[in-house]
Amino acid sequence: MTDPRLLLLHNWLCAFFKVPSITLRALTGDAGFRKYYRFSINEQSYIAVDAIPDKSNNLAFVEIQQVLQLQNINVPNIITYDLSQGFLCLSDFGDALFSDLLTLDNFQASYKEAIKLLPLIAATPLPENFKLPSYDADFVNLECNIFTEWLLGAHLNIKLSEQEKSQLQDCFAVLVDNALEQPQVVMHRDYHSRNLMILKSDKITEKSETIQLGVIDFQDAVIGPITYDIVSLLRDCYIKWPNDRVIELFQYFCELIGAQNKYPDISQAQWQRWFDLMGMQRHVKASGIFARLYHRDDKTGYLKDIPLTLSYIVDIGAKYPELRFLHDLVLHQVIPALAAKEANQVILEGTK
Repeated sequence: MTDPRLLLLHNWLCAFFKVPSITLRALTGDAGFRKYYRFSINEQSYIAVDAIPDKSNNLAFVEIQQVLQLQNINVPNIITYDLSQGFLCLSDFGDALFSDLLTLDNFQASYKEAIKLLPLIAATPLPENFKLPSYDADFVNLECNIFTEWLLGAHLNIKLSEQEKSQLQDCFAVLVDNALEQPQVVMHRDYHSRNLMILKSDKITEKSETIQLGVIDFQDAVIGPITYDIVSLLRDCYIKWPNDRVIELFQYFCELIGAQNKYPDISQAQWQRWFDLMGMQRHVKASGIFARLYHRDDKTGYLKDIPLTLSYIVDIGAKYPELRFLHDLVLHQVIPALAAKEANQVILEGTK
């Protein structure tokens, strides 16, 4: 092993399991700095996580895992961990991603199973000594400005005039207000089809309507707007479903929330506006993050997902006059600049 952290992780696991050696098989990583490995001891499979302490929310992962588990959410068991080194050993949920199950025929029934977990997550009781970060105005603004810095600036070299900067900030202010005026709940913050697992014990068929899901990648949970997780799921940054079916599923979510009688005075029109604008904010952020992953972290795989996030901004922005500038900016400047950049890249690669 030439990687010093991999050697440390290997030795730490061997000491815990009291074995002379194990074979760590690297798994595809996520957008963060964590690295994942699968290994087996006595025919039992585990996941090892290398999460550099100053770049990962390891304590948050441990604490949030505990409160979600108490809420009967299927999350990986923590076998052991070392926060000082940034190592964790987890139970293995297998390789069956929720996203891999989905088809046009079964996605509505399957998504309802995923939606059923959201009221449970939102209502997760937190111990008195455990405080999640707040998804406040500064937090939302910071995420919006990732779009300006990394997608417009670093990736596309789009320079806005002072007037355009002011107009864009006005749009961001609308998105901030939308987030803050909603009921504030426990929010997973990355609840989408790639962060849900089909558990091994399930018997899955193409038209399965009852599936048991496991939830992963919850370490960035915050207290935030109630529609954030449902829009992350239904207006996924990696796959786009027909809008009429998405609206039906969102209405199903509203019915589940309504059954709790916690928010009796919220109209369907208000729910829809919250949902739409929350999706706008998330896709603004995500398009910027995908550019940042490329320029800062040398991760090229997410560039292909930028056009989908921009398509959501165009579609939804057209419905709201107060977001017209953002809609027009993306439609008339960002998308053409991105297409030109991609065409130039193809030409450059063809000349090599």
